[in-house]
Amino acid sequence: MASPANAALCALIASAFWTFLGYGVGRRLLPRSLALSASPVLGWAVHSAALLPIVVWTGFFPLIVGLIGVGCIALAAFSWSRPVPASRAEPMLTVPPWAFALAAILAVVPAVAILPKFSGDAVYVADPIFDHAKIAIVDAMARLGLPPVNPVFSEVGIPDRLAYYYLWHFSAAAMALTLGTSGWEANVGLTWFSAFASLALMMGLAVWLSQRSRAATWVVVLAAAGSLWRALDWAVLAGDLSPFLWPPVGMGGWLFQATWVPQHLMAASCSVTAMLLVTRYVQRQSWALLPTLVLVVVAAFESSAFVGGIAFALAGIVAAPVLFAATCPAERWRVAAGLAIAALLIACFITPFVFDQLTALRTRADGSPIVLAPYTVFGELFPKWLRRLADLPGYWLIILPVELPATYFAGLVGLMAALRSAFPPAEKLAVAALACLAGTGLVISWLLASTFSGNNDLGLRAIIPAEMVLIVSAATVLTLAPRRVGITVMALAGLALSLPDAAKMIRENVVGKPRPDGRVFAEAPELWAAVRQYAVPGARVANNPLSLRDLTPWPVNLSWALLANRSSCFAGTELAIPFAPLPPKRREAIEEQFVRVFEGHGTPEDVNRMAREYGCEVVIVVPQDGAWTRDPFAFGPQYHLAESRDGRWRIYVRARNSQFVP
Repeated sequence: MASPANAALCALIASAFWTFLGYGVGRRLLPRSLALSASPVLGWAVHSAALLPIVVWTGFFPLIVGLIGVGCIALAAFSWSRPVPASRAEPMLTVPPWAFALAAILAVVPAVAILPKFSGDAVYVADPIFDHAKIAIVDAMARLGLPPVNPVFSEVGIPDRLAYYYLWHFSAAAMALTLGTSGWEANVGLTWFSAFASLALMMGLAVWLSQRSRAATWVVVLAAAGSLWRALDWAVLAGDLSPFLWPPVGMGGWLFQATWVPQHLMAASCSVTAMLLVTRYVQRQSWALLPTLVLVVVAAFESSAFVGGIAFALAGIVAAPVLFAATCPAERWRVAAGLAIAALLIACFITPFVFDQLTALRTRADGSPIVLAPYTVFGELFPKWLRRLADLPGYWLIILPVELPATYFAGLVGLMAALRSAFPPAEKLAVAALACLAGTGLVISWLLASTFSGNNDLGLRAIIPAEMVLIVSAATVLTLAPRRVGITVMALAGLALSLPDAAKMIRENVVGKPRPDGRVFAEAPELWAAVRQYAVPGARVANNPLSLRDLTPWPVNLSWALLANRSSCFAGTELAIPFAPLPPKRREAIEEQFVRVFEGHGTPEDVNRMAREYGCEVVIVVPQDGAWTRDPFAFGPQYHLAESRDGRWRIYVRARNSQFVP
């Protein structure tokens, strides 16, 4: 199981290294009062985006990663040693240390959700661990190197390259490789760092715009808000709102997003930082700034094709006229040429990711990956034609106020006030660019939906940059205009009504949910340690895709994902949907085949196909499987029994001399 001490070590080393590196870069590129707060995001983005192509060519080894890290520290130290001329036009107010401490405490909430919860002889998990089953990707990269293999599914004779935006998980793998921790522990540490980096960036922006240090406190307070769904349930005496309103589908505010999808949150933080760098370049052309901008945008895309790709690209198009108008006429051609070069370099960096994902989409043959589909608001109480019409305004008048009760209205008012204010040109242009980013994210979530991952990840995640901008804007307006009673009351009322949901989220993150499979899960580390004795690092294992299905709200092969440190030949539907390039019908047929075998109803041909077609070299059968009493592996020529442990597990190894195996 993941050790909290090792996870904390990962978080501390990550924050120290990337902050030190980021400040060495940012102190010469960003406003001086913003450089320190943006440094965690900047350092992570520059280092991770540059490290990935290097180790693809040199090999992903601890020595290489360590040497590159030492080189980065040396370059950052050299930058620190060179004085930066003070500018009277740039005030020096920065985020106070106690605000960083508050951010560090709040960042524990997402991180603790990923840790195991020990209770007697059982181990429980919190619901967000479902989305962190991608830890299998982290372990696969640390174990097998790059380019990453697909740890979820294999088919003999077909390349097993992973088609996913995996930069965030790669940085966790680099951490695990150099520090000697597990992928699970590195994931926890990076989840904390991602939340802390996002908060630090938002605090720096709020202090920079308001020129009040207390704005940083407002950022942390507003980021801790939940939604109004729980308060609405209480308002109707725990009644069922689904006939009137469509049930929540996983959008959520900042705290929810930081817990469930830290990779998308980091992409959003990179997108916000990239917008700041673009506005900086428009006002002060610097060739040193362009490579940094390229790496930050690349990091955003390679961490989330939805946030850093689609949402940021569209936001850039929307912001282009604003940036063009703010550019000095004499410098417009130079600025345009610089940004064109940056765009070309970005395209070169992300081409392998784009190619892999397009190939996977073509293989899935699952229709258009993105469709026009307004956000569903109203339930089946209303006729379908009326729902479709009412959904359009309902998103703005119901969903956003419910999901973002503390920041939606106050943030919009703050943005409008900032755009009309007498801010200096640098701040005003930054606000305008961030408003374009926020507006684009809100519109995408309103009207567009992705289809190929089995979930509307585009609509649910494109809103994260908007959530960050609204938090900054609300914190700024609450700091600058405390006498605007209406705004303050609206924000505080929304915050207060969201506390039940936030408290529930925090409690469940800390204690998890007791489930019957918790006792079996507690014994899983010993099982997988035994499996690794028979499975070499590159081997693929097979276990029941529905193993411990009650641990999470949706069935996912969790013990394999967190503890196996070996690839699977088929890890189950929930992981195959985003990672296995399979058409839906074939994916369902493979799922049925594997489930049938482990339920004890498999035929000799089913077992033969597991060895011949899917490369299952090691098979695990446990008492919870129907195959324990109706074992299809016991008598066939494909597998032989390698270990049987006291009624706890059987481990079968593929017979190398089987006539069915190539």
